Amino acid sequence: MVKKLQKMAQKKATSASGLMDSQLASSVKDSAQQIWLAGMGAFSKAQAEGGKVFEALIKEGTALQRKTQGMAEEKINEVTGKMTSMAGDVQSKAGQHWDKLESIFEARTAKAMNKLGVPTAKDVDALAKRVDQLASAVAKLSKPVPAKKAAPAAKKAAAKPAAKPAVKAAAKRAPRRAAA
Repeated sequence: MVKKLQKMAQKKATSASGLMDSQLASSVKDSAQQIWLAGMGAFSKAQAEGGKVFEALIKEGTALQRKTQGMAEEKINEVTGKMTSMAGDVQSKAGQHWDKLESIFEARTAKAMNKLGVPTAKDVDALAKRVDQLASAVAKLSKPVPAKKAAPAAKKAAAKPAAKPAVKAAAKRAPRRAAA
């Protein structure tokens, strides 16, 4: 385009001014027409290839979105894991403190009950065992004596008539206590 204008300028200098002016105007008109057509061609090509470029940009955007979502999910999972771990730690510490508080409460309650004279479970168990032992001893004493052994026992009983009613009274009272 520039070369054409330069040629025209040279021709103008060599030829008549009137003839040159019309050629120059025609040349400028042709150049403007060519520039216009080149612009239209570029626009058409950009439109045709623009669709392809647009599709490529959509694909890149989709890939980028998936990548960022994946990274975000990883971070969320990581943070969730950390928070779960921290919650577990806090829960175990709270449980330890609760157990400690519970044992302190139990110890103080037992101490207060002891001061008031209330028997503990161990005391009640020991007493129950002792009652069972006494009940079995009373049961052994109240069994009938065989005939051979009855004669010496009868002689002793005859010698001590007052002792026999006392033993029977004690034997009668002991089962009543065990039943109560």
